[in-house]
Amino acid sequence: MTLQHVDILFQIIAFLFAISVHESAHAWMANRCGDPTARMLGRITLNPIKHIDIFGTILLPLIALLSNMPLLGWAKPTPVDTRNFKNPVRDDIYTSIVGPISNFLVATAATLLLLMIGVVSSFGKELIRGIPLGYIPTESNSILIPICLFIYELIVINVVLFVFNLIPIPPLDGSHVLRHFLSDSARRVDDTVGWIGLIALIYLAPGALGHLLNPVLSIFNNVLSRV
Repeated sequence: MTLQHVDILFQIIAFLFAISVHESAHAWMANRCGDPTARMLGRITLNPIKHIDIFGTILLPLIALLSNMPLLGWAKPTPVDTRNFKNPVRDDIYTSIVGPISNFLVATAATLLLLMIGVVSSFGKELIRGIPLGYIPTESNSILIPICLFIYELIVINVVLFVFNLIPIPPLDGSHVLRHFLSDSARRVDDTVGWIGLIALIYLAPGALGHLLNPVLSIFNNVLSRV
């Protein structure tokens, strides 16, 4: 197995972990706000099997890998009954945004972990500076190579999910926030045909998605370059 194959495997593992964190956060916040639906269905868990969606978790990431696009997608939507919320609008917004926030926190924690490795290891410092640039010293057998590579994939995947899910297009989390500020007629249109915008963004304008992702990922890469 080559390092490229290992990296693809790491991307898949990081993706499954990231979507599990994301959906668990939704379920946890919904439960905190008074709706136990997701908790009763066992969705407050990091077990990815509980969160798999055929299209968003399997087909879309596979297409992304084959197309050399960032590994993106989504999990099975967390069931939420807003009638159980104490404050339906506020609590629905909290439940929606906590998913992307959880991914941002994972990316931040992974960045801090790489920084600590760079502080205690001179080879780790060189490695961490090189990985975002695509430079990996393959002549070395250091265990730090797969460790740092996996942690970096955690950063990338979680940044992708953080930004991607904030886009205000159904069924993404950003749309759940936006819909509370739309008129009834605009909300019906958005619910009915809004998903077409998501398909267009992914398949017809992948460059636009990159313009959204790259500035945020660059922030994390710049932090790592200063290790």
